Amino acid sequence: MKLLTFAIPCYNSQDYMGKCIESLLPGGDEVEILIIDDGSRDLTGDMADKYEEKYPGIVKAIHQENGGHGEAVNAGIRNATGLYFKVVDSDDCVDAEAYRQVLDKLRELTGDDTVLDMMLCNFVYDKEGAKRKKVMHYESSVPVEELISWDQTKHFRKGRYILMHSVIYRTRLLRKCGMELPKHTFYVDNIYVFEPLPYVKTIYYLPVNFYRYYIGREDQSVNESVMISRIDQQITVTKLMIDYFRDTKVENARLRRYMRNYLEIMMVISSIFLIKAGDRDSLLKKKQLWEYLRSKDTLTYFVIRHSMLGQSMNLHGRGGRKIAIGGYKIAQMLIGFN
Repeated sequence: MKLLTFAIPCYNSQDYMGKCIESLLPGGDEVEILIIDDGSRDLTGDMADKYEEKYPGIVKAIHQENGGHGEAVNAGIRNATGLYFKVVDSDDCVDAEAYRQVLDKLRELTGDDTVLDMMLCNFVYDKEGAKRKKVMHYESSVPVEELISWDQTKHFRKGRYILMHSVIYRTRLLRKCGMELPKHTFYVDNIYVFEPLPYVKTIYYLPVNFYRYYIGREDQSVNESVMISRIDQQITVTKLMIDYFRDTKVENARLRRYMRNYLEIMMVISSIFLIKAGDRDSLLKKKQLWEYLRSKDTLTYFVIRHSMLGQSMNLHGRGGRKIAIGGYKIAQMLIGFN
């Protein structure tokens, strides 16, 4: 059995997927690299086949009809043979030295009596043209290099949430939780780092800058104009997460608070882009989203709506909307996203 499976969702990725794959190959026979060709129309599929031919037993090409990023991740989970599982987007890559440390630590923890469910590592916002690369790290939220439970975590500050780029899951846990990401929907990475959490009992934080998250392509899903154009999909994902949180029994108080705070951020992201769209239909959608939260989970609505962020997203009039956008721009500069 492999130690770690990487799933690389690819759609028309011929121009940049090579850098991603090459950064993962140093893992050798301990890793499995699944290149999921999600119905590409360029040379992505051919490149995947050539890598499989060149690195048999390490690289596997999976070809499927276009189902979107979520279905590509689903295919990765279904086909994975590694003890652990990580998604790496085709325009991103990993750091060589940090990669070695990650494999060493996974190997060490696998030999221990305690099962590791989730490893966290740092990731770097590799923004095109930025002189200073923002690093997302978790020292203030999670004890460093200790195998812990949720009870030993600290408060996750705003902007310090667990994202797809920072997480490695135990593969069997992903299958156990039964997560099935929706097809043809963007922003499902939020579901990926949300639904498995109640099944996570053990956590290990290795503070190395492992993942390099590239930001800069005009067609990228996190590009601001693209997010506004796809806001309905962001709303869909947010509603699915609201439903999951309402229907799932989360016994640990710290985990429940963390998941509720993550929902708060999802509500804020949807709200701010609906505000930036500025038309009447978008403002109506924002109102309907908040009403949806209230109808599904009154307590969670009350907590989020009356938080500082919740209040700032619901200020009245044009002036209130300007204040909300101004706050978003400040956060954008501080965190370095988009």
